Amino acid sequence: MQITVSGHQLELTPALRRYAEDKLGRLDHYEPLVDLHVVLRVEKKTHKAEATGHNRGHTFHCDATADDLYAAIDQLADKLSTQLCRDKEKRTTHHLHGR
Repeated sequence: MQITVSGHQLELTPALRRYAEDKLGRLDHYEPLVDLHVVLRVEKKTHKAEATGHNRGHTFHCDATADDLYAAIDQLADKLSTQLCRDKEKRTTHHLHGR
C-alpha cells in the first residue's frame, strides 16, 4: 500500500509522518488498499485528519477531529478500520449467500 501524508497549513515533521504511516499501515491486513492519501490540518484549536483510500473499485473516505493531532490520527485509523472490516464482511457474506 502506498501512503501519502501531507499537511495543510501545518509543518509536517518526520515523526508525525512516520506515526501516521505506521498507524495506518496496519490496516493492510483487512483488505489491501492500493493507495491511501492522508491530509493533516490545524484549524484554530482543533486538529483534523482526513483519509481517502482506494481498492477494487471502492473508495473509502473518513475524517477525525481531536485536540491533539496524534489522537486525530488514532481516531482516523479506528474509523477506517471499521469501514474496511464492514466492507470485507459484506463481500464475504454476499458471496456465501449467492450459492
